[in-house]
Order: sequence, then C-alpha cells, then structure tokens
Amino acid sequence: MTLPRILLVDDDSSRSQQLETILQFMEYSVTATPSAHIDTHLAAITDDWLIFIAHTCAHFNTLVHLLDKHTAQPKRILIVDKEHPTHYLAFSWVASIVECPITYPELSRTLQQFSTSDNTASLPTLDHSTQHTSAPEHLTLLRSAAINPPPAQPLSPLFRLQGDSTQIAMVRHLISQVAESNATVLILGESGTGKEVVARILHDLSNRHNKLFVPINCGAIPAELLESELFGHEKGAFTGALSARQGRFEMAEGGTLFLDEIGDMPMPMQVKLLRVLQERTFERVGSNKTIHANVRVIAATHRCLEYEIQENRFREDLFYRLNVFPIEIPALRERADDIPVLIAHFASTLVDTPQGDALQLTPAALRLLMDYTWPGNIRELANLIERLAIIYPNKIISADDLPEKFQRLRLDNEHQEDNSRANETEEPALNAAEEAMLNALLTSSAPLNPLDKTTSNLTLPEHGIDLKEYLNEMEIDLIRQALEECNGVVAHAAKRLNMRRTTLVEKLRKFDLQR
Repeated sequence: MTLPRILLVDDDSSRSQQLETILQFMEYSVTATPSAHIDTHLAAITDDWLIFIAHTCAHFNTLVHLLDKHTAQPKRILIVDKEHPTHYLAFSWVASIVECPITYPELSRTLQQFSTSDNTASLPTLDHSTQHTSAPEHLTLLRSAAINPPPAQPLSPLFRLQGDSTQIAMVRHLISQVAESNATVLILGESGTGKEVVARILHDLSNRHNKLFVPINCGAIPAELLESELFGHEKGAFTGALSARQGRFEMAEGGTLFLDEIGDMPMPMQVKLLRVLQERTFERVGSNKTIHANVRVIAATHRCLEYEIQENRFREDLFYRLNVFPIEIPALRERADDIPVLIAHFASTLVDTPQGDALQLTPAALRLLMDYTWPGNIRELANLIERLAIIYPNKIISADDLPEKFQRLRLDNEHQEDNSRANETEEPALNAAEEAMLNALLTSSAPLNPLDKTTSNLTLPEHGIDLKEYLNEMEIDLIRQALEECNGVVAHAAKRLNMRRTTLVEKLRKFDLQR
C-alpha cells in the first residue's frame, strides 16, 4: 500500500500541530506550512500528494486560485471545515471535506480512499449534500482512537513506543541502533515506564524475531527456585522434581531472554548468570551435561546498579557484562508533552468496549494530568484512563471529575500562581537544602569542624572553611541516607530529596558514588 504525502496548510498553529501529529503517527509524510507560504511548496507537488487546507486560513481565496491555475490535473484536496462554506464545492479538485475537530474514524475512512496498491489513486466522489455536525470547540481532541493507525497499514514495532518528545525519540534512535545486533542491552527506568515494551520491540526488530521472546521476573521468584527456572532441572534433582524440565535459557534458544528486575537477583545466582553470559554454556540442576546457549539477553531494572554495587548487593563484574548497551527510559513526568498522545492511545484500546466509544477531556482536565508527577508512570496513566472511561462513559470529563489527588494538585497550582504573582519583584528563594544549611551556619554557637558532619551547632572557625566542599560533603551524606532508607531505589530517594531522578543520577556520577 502506497501512502500519499500530505501538504498541511493551516494558519492555526495549535490545530496544525495536532493534525500533523496524528498524521505522522499514522505514518504519513507531512509538510506543514501557513497559507502565506504555500506558493513555495506548489512547484514540488505531484499527483501523489494530498493537500489539507483550513477554510479559516487568511489567504484561503488566494489558495483556491493558485491551485486552480497550478496544473490542469485534478488535485486531491481535503478542506478542514468549520463553517461549511459552499463556494468552493464547484472546484473539481476538492475531493472531500472533513469537520474540525477531526475525529479519527472520519479521518481514517477518508484517507483510506487515497491509499492504493500503486501510485495512482482515483479521486473519491464528494457528496455535496452531506450534512456536517460541528463538535464543541472547547473540547480537546481526545477521541477513543485518535492516534490508532488504519488496520491495513503495516506498522513498525517502534510505533508501540508512543510519544513524540525528544526523550522518547532518543529511545527510538537507540533501539534502532542496537536492535539488529546480538549485544546485551540493559534497560533502566522507574517502574511502569515500559521497560518490557522496549525489550519486546528490540526482539521484534532483531534477526531473532521468528524465535521466542521469554521473560522472567528475577525479583518475583524465590531464590531457591530461580536457578531451576533459569537453567531447568533433571528428574529427581531435588524434592518435588518429578520430571525433567526445561529452563528459560533453553526455552529462549535462538531467541531473546528478558531478565526483568535484574537488580533483585540474589548474589549466588548472579555468579551463575555471569558464567552463562561469559561462556554461553550452562547445566541443568542435577545434571553434568553442558548445554550451549544461543540466546540474546536483555535485562532491566528500576534500581541504580552503581549504588547496589557500592552496597555489595550487586556484582560489579556482572554489571559490566550486562551494561554493554544501556537504554534509559524517561519517567512520564519528564515527558509530559507525550501525555495527550498516550491518553489517545490508551483510549483507542477501549474502542471495542461500551465505555470506549468517545473519551473526551476538557483542556483544564488535560492540563492537570500533564502537571501531575505520575509516580506509577505510564502504567498509572493507563489505569486512570480505563477507570475514567468506565465511570464516565460518553461524558465530557472535566477537572472536577478527576480523582482527589488531582483536586489537591489543582489547589496547589492555584496557590503557587498566587504566590508567584505576589513575589514577582522579590529575589529568587533558596531551595530547602540551601536554606537549612545556611540557617545552621547562622544560628550555630559551637566551633565548626568541617570533617564532623554530625555537629548540630556550628560556628565559622578562625581559619575559615571551604564552604563549597563542606556543602558537597553534607549533600553526599544526605544522598547516601536517602538511598539507604529507600533500599537503593533511586526514584524513591529522589522523591525524599525533592529532586528529579535524572538529577540524582547525575549527582551520583558527579560525586563518584557508583564506585
């Protein structure tokens, strides 16, 4: 199937960007331009192009005349219509009219008429008697299948990684670079960010895609059973081993083994896994027969393995064996611009259910969702969308309909806005850590020993102090305390320190805490 290229002409940048995003996710090649610049694009347009024109463009009449004179060939034009004008219906090159906001079902049906098995597509007949019903203008375009591509269009596995932010584009780029190799990949990211999705995409894009993808959660299986799960066992190898059994390495022969939550693997098993990765051989439990493993290993964890190494909970040699090609998946709060795309995607999965017919959010509700920190990441967002679709079927979801935690967020946002307006002329405030440190220095009465960080009452010594070094030492201690309290989970430690996960990771590198 050959997809036409699309020239999108619209002076409304917001609407243009929204439509361009949807078309790109449907794998169309799109060129967007304001109406004043269309003449620079017309020379390159051939009959295999589609042209979208918004009737509200400032130069609409000029566009009509330019297109009418540009070529004798009929042009395939779709008018994005708000006011249902009739004066352009006489032009033979007007192929269709679609209403704004544009819903996926109508857009998909219209575009499928232009997707053919060769480069020549017949123009659909425009029914000028068709009556259009305008959708409410205050609604955000979040229909149940807003970014679900036509079923007939083959999709790259990368399409499953929803979003068009810079961060997710980098993840796609890294996947494309390493997918076809046999290199071991280590996927890093908080719980719920989609690490297994990335692992499956890597498998589907690899030369091993015709073989099995075998996942195993290293933290969900008791330590005494994990060896048998990975390597299999012979009959009678231990109590309850009534028959011989394949392990995950044998099941994944020729394919991909996904070791999820590798950071939770017990230390004794880490030694045995290291040998398999080095020698590419293993033995079943209770057997001395060596089995060769032709398996690609992909591992994932939400933990900071550098810190786990420092705390003697993870082997450094295994880390370097796994960390051949790391891919870090950003937290949802770090790519909030992708939330509308993700909402539309999750809503599209409900299209076959009674509550999935039309999921709509007001702009205020969408802003709250984009301001939220999403500790559960994409998994939490998916669950929320399903819950909203069940509770409010076929209803416009406003900010008041969102759960209580979003109401608290709205009050906090309003309070911050009030404070921001009140303090516009004031100097920037210190952050909490800086303020606490300086208060300790100002209110202290005892001599200050830079090496004694347990001192609670501090005074500046006569010989002075390297304040930057001292504050760095205090910061390192606080980071260590936070990580210990959170069992090495960087995301939780970052929350305790009121900083972003990526900032904490950078500080771990800066202070060389991983070694």
